[in-house]
Amino acid sequence: MRVVFVHGACVRDGAWWWHRTAELLAENGMPSVAPGLPSCGETGVPGGTEGAGLAEDVAAVRAVLADGDEPTVLVVHSYGGIVAAEAAAGIAAVRHLVLVSSYLPEVGQSLSDFTGGGEPASFLDVDPGAGTFGVRADMFVDTFLHDCDDEIRVQAADHLARQSLRVTGQPVGAAAWREVPTTYLVCSADRGTPAERQRDFARRADAVVEIDAGHHPFLTRPDAVRDLLLGL
Repeated sequence: MRVVFVHGACVRDGAWWWHRTAELLAENGMPSVAPGLPSCGETGVPGGTEGAGLAEDVAAVRAVLADGDEPTVLVVHSYGGIVAAEAAAGIAAVRHLVLVSSYLPEVGQSLSDFTGGGEPASFLDVDPGAGTFGVRADMFVDTFLHDCDDEIRVQAADHLARQSLRVTGQPVGAAAWREVPTTYLVCSADRGTPAERQRDFARRADAVVEIDAGHHPFLTRPDAVRDLLLGL
């Protein structure tokens, strides 16, 4: 069994974001990988970050999932749920989908469908001219890292990214959660995606687990995330 991790919006270097959980899994003989997302500028898509969208993110993750037939658990965070809905569809190796404070889109839905299509969240910095959006530096810690230790708070700033605005309005073409057993991890102390919204999203999942954690439980409660994955 292996784990493929997909990070959320406006960050890069997935291996860093997941590293505390990945290290615990490795101690138990479970390897993992965290592919980059072109819309966050990670894989050198022509035109830069603004030249990539959901299709490129899906292709990057799908290529990793299709590389071999080893049974795979796909673990996704936040925006990663949008990517996974299409990327995991029809991939026989994917045996379970785990969504962490994430979106579960139906076919034809896009990220904007979950945000109401109105004004962007207060913690986002949107630049229509550049075609990108990111997290406001002055709200980053209080919104997303409030329960993280100082080491993580300092290091995380180096792993933020501007992301292509294209991903917000592009609909998914598949809903892998309909094909694969799906577990939703609700983070009850999340200030970025409130728990009540997560519970609403989780109604589409087969199983729901809730823990007292903020937006990044794989950094603050890696033991709990490890135990969840090993228990699947």
